[in-house]
Amino acid sequence: MKSYHNTPFRRLSGFTLVELLVVLVILGLLAGLVGPRVFNQLGGAKSKTAAVQIKDLEQAADLFRLDVGRYPTANEGLGALETNPNASGWNGPYLKHGLPDDPWGNPYRYESPGRHAEIDIFSYGADNAPAGSGENADVGNWK
Repeated sequence: MKSYHNTPFRRLSGFTLVELLVVLVILGLLAGLVGPRVFNQLGGAKSKTAAVQIKDLEQAADLFRLDVGRYPTANEGLGALETNPNASGWNGPYLKHGLPDDPWGNPYRYESPGRHAEIDIFSYGADNAPAGSGENADVGNWK
């Protein structure tokens, strides 16, 4: 019977430190190249989500108009799509899942009459301030 100590030296399987460092460097380079592109796509997704939600809010306001004969006033705001503002003919709620916030956590803004259309429903974007570009750009039902 052979003992472990009497056998010739055998190389144990595994990775060397140099091999592991090379793999880590390659992964770091890939993350540096791919990461910014992924985050840019994520930002665009929030703007697209806001545009879809605004279209849904606009459709709900159109249903409100069909039932009541007018759009919600500026004082009633988008809340009139959820709760009856004592308007005759109101047949809501007009939003299936309640009034959403924009993807950046701010309430959507509503103007009636609007500056761009009969009503304006919009978000100021990531910076929650008028104008801007990229993720800070305004998203509204007029675009």
